[in-house]
Amino acid sequence: MVDRTSLGYSPAPLPPTEAERMAILEHLGLLDTPPEREFDTIVRMASHLLGCKIALVSLVDRDRQWFKAKTGLEVSQTPREVAFCAHAVAANDALVVPDATVDERFAQNPLVTGAPNVRFYAGVPLRAGQAEGEALPMGTLCVIDDQPRDFGPEELELLGELGELAEALMDARAATADALRLAEERGEALRKLDQTNRKLRQAERMANVGSWRLRLHDNQTEWSEQTYAIHGVPVGDGTPLTEAMEFYPMASRTIIEAAINRTIRTGEPFDFESDFITAQGQLRRVRSMAELELKDGQPSALIGVFQDITERYQMEQALRRTANTDALTGLASRGHFNHHLDERLAQITDRDAPMALLLIDLDNFKAVNDRCGHPAGDDLLRLMASRLQASYLEGSFAARLGGDEFVLMVSDRLLLADLPGLMQRLLQDLRHTVSNAIESVHVSATIGACWLEAGDENRSDLLHRADAALYEAKRVQRGTAKIDGLGRLIMPKAIRLSA
Repeated sequence: MVDRTSLGYSPAPLPPTEAERMAILEHLGLLDTPPEREFDTIVRMASHLLGCKIALVSLVDRDRQWFKAKTGLEVSQTPREVAFCAHAVAANDALVVPDATVDERFAQNPLVTGAPNVRFYAGVPLRAGQAEGEALPMGTLCVIDDQPRDFGPEELELLGELGELAEALMDARAATADALRLAEERGEALRKLDQTNRKLRQAERMANVGSWRLRLHDNQTEWSEQTYAIHGVPVGDGTPLTEAMEFYPMASRTIIEAAINRTIRTGEPFDFESDFITAQGQLRRVRSMAELELKDGQPSALIGVFQDITERYQMEQALRRTANTDALTGLASRGHFNHHLDERLAQITDRDAPMALLLIDLDNFKAVNDRCGHPAGDDLLRLMASRLQASYLEGSFAARLGGDEFVLMVSDRLLLADLPGLMQRLLQDLRHTVSNAIESVHVSATIGACWLEAGDENRSDLLHRADAALYEAKRVQRGTAKIDGLGRLIMPKAIRLSA
């Protein structure tokens, strides 16, 4: 727990190395730059994984904190004297404020008493340094909410791991910018060519970034050593553009050619990512940036940088998979379900395309936890998840909404041809008995379903009707099913309603 009395509420004191810290921050070149996908991905992941409405990559400048990336917040900066992040930077350590209204450092802070009504804050410092010397905090990766909450060691560790990813991106971005500047200076500083090339090679190896130049008069390329290394070919005198394109999948070549032609035609720089296959047949992920070089006012070449971003890309994909998957059951998470359904609704232009939404609530799940223990409850949830992934449901989308609630999106026409029959089979499949040495608990499922209809404008419309059907089924008899608009209940064959 953070010591709430360690600092009185006042602007965070400047550390002795503040001048050095400001020099590093300026060298990074991040302040007042446009949004970047990599940083935006990190704050979205932090918000989703930690369940907070606001997540920020905040850089603490002389008089302000400026947000390089943000989600859940409209403003782009706040004064430094009211910034929670300034305290984390001053302490060069993680800062957790469970409830700002009872923390004397922040209780009267305008960010607490007014918008955005900060109640909870957790931030970890983002450090950077020069080639020599200690890494210093430039800002924080933080999560904020308008409700107080506890923040355990595992959550703080996760926030710290995301912070390390942000630090790596800061370092890679700075190295990339340095490499590009060095590449541009080669033609302007011939007398320092040897020294500049040594620095460039070091920077390229450190960031796995290479530089390149495409001569427009003959479509011949000039590559740095690291560019050859990323391609997996020996250092040579250059590679024709047609041969260089062979390292990309066929689908990417059209996109790359269009980007090159657009830059030559308009002078606008390009920046793209693509899959990439090395000379040894290894699948990698690369990023390429370039801008137009003019000679006597006419386009003469494209000059740019080329980076192997495979590790960063795989890390992003892993984070995305973590956010999209329910850790206990392996089904899709609630957030992934919401995104999937929204995408499906946006893509459906023909409302005649059939789809049904089934909300599934387990009966007696609490009794399993209370009488047989939580491990038995977890085993039950995993069993039910496996039954929602049975072969006859292939093509359907199953997700766990939380607790003992599941959802199933069905669009297969054969299954939908007899939706009552499908629901009756599910009622049978989702019946189970959990036993221990003392007693047994009989578990069933209650299901509410609805069809996609012409009047459904969004996810809420479908969920509301399915939930209403589920409520009606529960009201009459648990372990049954109800379809919105269908008068009768659906029951397993072994179940009959009493008079």
